[in-house]
Amino acid sequence: MTWFDARQPGATERVGSRDITAAGDGTFWFCGQRNGTLNRLNPREGSIQEVKLGAGARPHGVITGPDGAAWVTEGGQNAIARVDPKDHRVQIWKLPERFANGNLNTAVFDPQGTLWFTGQNGIYGRFRPASEQMEVWEAPRGRGPYGITRTPQGGIWYVSLAGNHLAQIEDLETARVRIIEPATPNQGARRVWSDSQGRLWISEWNSGNVSVHDPRDGSWKAWRLPGERPRAYSVWVDPTDKVWLTDFPGNAIVRFDPADESFLSFPSNRPGANVRQMDGVAGEAWGGESGTDRIVRIEYGL
Repeated sequence: MTWFDARQPGATERVGSRDITAAGDGTFWFCGQRNGTLNRLNPREGSIQEVKLGAGARPHGVITGPDGAAWVTEGGQNAIARVDPKDHRVQIWKLPERFANGNLNTAVFDPQGTLWFTGQNGIYGRFRPASEQMEVWEAPRGRGPYGITRTPQGGIWYVSLAGNHLAQIEDLETARVRIIEPATPNQGARRVWSDSQGRLWISEWNSGNVSVHDPRDGSWKAWRLPGERPRAYSVWVDPTDKVWLTDFPGNAIVRFDPADESFLSFPSNRPGANVRQMDGVAGEAWGGESGTDRIVRIEYGL
């Protein structure tokens, strides 16, 4: 395991390094939720470029879009933000006033280049970059929409933490939602990630499970993370279909191998790491330690 300081040299202000994503050129974007920034880490040099997102910014999630830019769910400004990969220019599109406190969480692009996003205060929405059209809807069961993912088949799925369910954007034109009940009641489905087959892996915060739903046959399976009282925060599936999770009470990143149903734990070397949404590239798993203001890298064999 290798750690990188998420702060600028000499800085003392907390960054709150959380969700991270690969930029596509060997660098990584990560959100600074505490200081309202998006940051670009160059692991070869250990250097960080800081981009201020605006007054009151509290970025939650970041992904790299089909245009190569960083797209941010910006909870502080209740907006979707785009950061240009070349000049780091920031563009902001705010949600309609009717949804003034969406508590934005995560986002994903569909095959047509439309950005879909969730808000924990009971919303989901989409943004069309070409026309700058923003549409937001109330979630069918109110509060809770959190993690969101796209399958290789082009499907868009999200999970609801407070609502304890999985949901599919069943029709990408009408934005109609279909609810799927997980096998474990009151599980606290927090994040979701698709594997190469389109199976949906879910981190269950309340139960401490990692579960998988296969839309092809409607089946569910679940495994409890190691430890006495695990709480699975994030989930990321690597290119080999190994499943990576973060466990706050265990202060660790945990890898699950579906082939033999085994867990391998990677504990932090500092207490209270609280790793948020992971991402990575082939051979490398990455996460933001929001509690220590660090970025962590785990190199693994393919």
